[in-house]
Amino acid sequence: PPSKQSSRAMASALLRVLRPTFRPPLRLSSSLSSPLMSPYSLLCIARSCSCLAGSCRAEASASHFRPAAQDVSSPTYMIWGANTNVGKSLVSAGLANSILCRYGLGDSHARRVEEMRDSEGLRLQNNGCIRDLRFSSDVLYVKPLQTGFPADSDSDFVAQKVRQVLLSNSSAASKRVLISSYIQKVSSTVSKARMHGDTVGYDFSKPFPGIDKISIKHVDSGSMEDYFRYEGYILETEGTGKPMFRQINTNNIQQILNDDLSTASNLTCTTMWSWYHAVSPHLAAAHEGCYVSDSSVLQSLRTALWNFHQGRNKPELEQQSSKELPRWALVETAGGVASPGPSGTLQCDLYRPFRFPGVLVGDGKLGGISNTITAYESLQLRGYDIAVIILADSGLANDKLLLNHLHHRVPVLTLPRIPEDSSDNLVDWFNQSHEVFSALLEVLEADYWQRIQRLEDMPKQAAQQLWWPFTQHSLVPEKTITVIDSRCGECFTVYKDTLGCKVLAEQFDACASWWTQGPDAKLQLELAKQISYIAGRFGHVMLPENVYEPVLKCAELLLDGVGKAWADRVYFSDNGSTAIEIALKMAFRKYLIDHELLKKSTSEMSVVANKLRVLALRGSYHGDTLGAQEAQAPSAYVGFLQQPWYKGRALLLEPPLIFMHNRQWCLQVPDCYKNTNLGKSNWSSRDEFFCEERENSELAAMYREYILDNLSTETCSHVGALIMEPVIHAAGGMNLIDPLFQRVLVKECKAKGIPVIFDEVFSGCWRLGAQCAAELIGCTPDIACYSKLLTGGTVPLAATLATHHIFEAFEGQSKVTALLHGHSYSGHAIGCQAAVTSLQWFCDSKRNPNLLSDGYQLKELWEPGIVLEISAHPAVQRVISLGTVFALELKVDTLRTGYSSTFAKGIVQALRGDGIYVRPLGNVMYMMCGPITPPSMCSRLLLTLYRQLDLQFCTNESQQRF
Repeated sequence: PPSKQSSRAMASALLRVLRPTFRPPLRLSSSLSSPLMSPYSLLCIARSCSCLAGSCRAEASASHFRPAAQDVSSPTYMIWGANTNVGKSLVSAGLANSILCRYGLGDSHARRVEEMRDSEGLRLQNNGCIRDLRFSSDVLYVKPLQTGFPADSDSDFVAQKVRQVLLSNSSAASKRVLISSYIQKVSSTVSKARMHGDTVGYDFSKPFPGIDKISIKHVDSGSMEDYFRYEGYILETEGTGKPMFRQINTNNIQQILNDDLSTASNLTCTTMWSWYHAVSPHLAAAHEGCYVSDSSVLQSLRTALWNFHQGRNKPELEQQSSKELPRWALVETAGGVASPGPSGTLQCDLYRPFRFPGVLVGDGKLGGISNTITAYESLQLRGYDIAVIILADSGLANDKLLLNHLHHRVPVLTLPRIPEDSSDNLVDWFNQSHEVFSALLEVLEADYWQRIQRLEDMPKQAAQQLWWPFTQHSLVPEKTITVIDSRCGECFTVYKDTLGCKVLAEQFDACASWWTQGPDAKLQLELAKQISYIAGRFGHVMLPENVYEPVLKCAELLLDGVGKAWADRVYFSDNGSTAIEIALKMAFRKYLIDHELLKKSTSEMSVVANKLRVLALRGSYHGDTLGAQEAQAPSAYVGFLQQPWYKGRALLLEPPLIFMHNRQWCLQVPDCYKNTNLGKSNWSSRDEFFCEERENSELAAMYREYILDNLSTETCSHVGALIMEPVIHAAGGMNLIDPLFQRVLVKECKAKGIPVIFDEVFSGCWRLGAQCAAELIGCTPDIACYSKLLTGGTVPLAATLATHHIFEAFEGQSKVTALLHGHSYSGHAIGCQAAVTSLQWFCDSKRNPNLLSDGYQLKELWEPGIVLEISAHPAVQRVISLGTVFALELKVDTLRTGYSSTFAKGIVQALRGDGIYVRPLGNVMYMMCGPITPPSMCSRLLLTLYRQLDLQFCTNESQQRF
């Protein structure tokens, strides 16, 4: 044999070619002579286990946002079970065998060879075996979680059964197959049991030890040890032409290496995490003291699948273009759909970030219909797609009832009855099931291509059929349309096809889908459950003169939360703009009654109507309905092109702005103010300018004088309402208004009997770090509007809260004096229940780790140090950060500023490429998280933004401009 040094050189050379990242410390099974894998063995198995490389080592955490991605150029299917012991591993083995036979063995393979022999120049080598990669197949079977090991190993079982079935297949001689089985990490209990020769699981006739004392942990803990037992077998042909499997060991490794394995079909079976006791993973992990976090399970699986699918090469890509799918990954769960993982998280929730299409192995036994339907609906509730249900026949015709129940939406396949004799090696059963497994493969192939084709066709169809809001279609090339396959927590899963590599990649929804989003994956699931429950219980019921639990509970939470200590009534509607329309009607009625204007003659009231105005702030935005638009300043939203009826009934005040520039918070007062000594106009922290003690300053006196001067003009004879967005003008450019100015304004309006409306459609429900803006600016309204984040971003709902005095203005003996405004879906039960769920979740310190101990505010989400540095970037004009909102204005000349600016287009596309979905307001960019987003995620978003600011704007050319 060559020297140790030359062996290492050979191994290194091959690994550089096969997988540059492959560095796992492999161990051999006890059947091999050395406990450590020799360089020869490493060379031999490098190809088949290269897909596992990344999952065997911890990855350093990225300093900036790095989205997770799935390669969907080839199929990955998850094998679910309606219960334990329904035959998941049998289905996995049968499906793997069908894939190998379809793409590497059998008559269909031979026919394809004959059809393409002349045109492709296929070569015959080694006793006539076809040796062309085009017709080899690769199958990866992954069992992420295994208990009862080593007595029970599903990956070993699948590898063994496929070997046995292939040997019984007369056409197996036409192709070489490498079948490998790996065990990666095991608990320390497994290692101890192996050391003492104990391979028997726990005796269930005895009580499980310590079951009442078990605690679940959600972080890695204890000792999960590297095991890396490898077994490999090569399917070859003897001189007699009979196929046989030859085990890979140190004695034959050199001979095998001399052969060309690059064209062999390959089945790799692996188990990632194994425990000794044959119980649910969460019990095994707790009892053995070896915990694995959800993130570790997901990262290991994600990396293994990515590396496996990335192992394609050009011939395979060409083959795929002809609808051939030689590369498949199968992921088999442990136990039933809702069986817990090692952290206690249900597996249907644990694997939800992947949302793999699934095969549900149903239960054909007595009671199996209930188990199967329950499992199917549990998966469907969580957003999984089930391509097919397959179950073993028990003579009860469960398949027929399942088909009828599912209205034939999902195929149901039936396998022959499984032999009960434990000594049966099941080879005959697999051969009897051949047609069923072939049908299963065809169903999955059709499902895969239908899914991919739909994803690829969507941009073109969208461009032809959809009319997007706030979008100029001519500025959106078809190739830039984002195809969203699903959402999990705060991330989209978007489809991309780049140079033949089809990928489903995460994109952090940094615009919070227009400011509505807040849930993480757990809250998203809880919302789905609650909405489903209420839809089943109520559907929709009308609100007038009626009451039902969701609407009453929602009203109670709003009055005790955002309306605490000031609001008495809740009026439900469907969206923020409509909530504003209702608020204006409320305020006007109150103003008319308080000023006895309803007692005037018809002609006099007509004069009042023409003079009736609302007081508003320039730059505010209150929605797109006609009344709401009348209450805001002229802008691109209400120009003649958009709203020819717009007259503008608002008396507009110029608000002072606060922003961060060059690491300091700065005050900008409009020129129209009578500038006296402003006092302190720079701050090092937000707390300084939110401080209520500023009311006694000269600046407050100046604000008061400006407000009173404007209210004393002749045009202000009938101001029926003050409407304002507290703290931040969102759609107007993410401008932070001096809270002192708004506090003074509210007090002066109340003193003059002008009803005050807070438009908290954007700012309410924790968007700015507090339940409502009243807690930030230190004053309360008469009316306030809430929407957006109210339902956790699931369904439309809005609420207009009012004081008892506002409600009294509509009381009377005639129906015409009531508030005659409403919607068919006012107070719909589904939306109210979603709001109840979200409001309770955000206020619960056990569920919302960002909640401070006082329960009234969120902790700082955007790392102040990074925010300071971004504010000093040469490309940045100003920055604000508050609660879940971060925004910056890019520095441009005056001709390229404002809502119509396309200056940010380049950095927007770059950030989307980095996995952050942003949508700017002209040259203003913002990023938004949720009330329960980890601050570490916000920091990664900021660092990625800072990096792109450098890349996009800090070239030599741009630095000269700045």
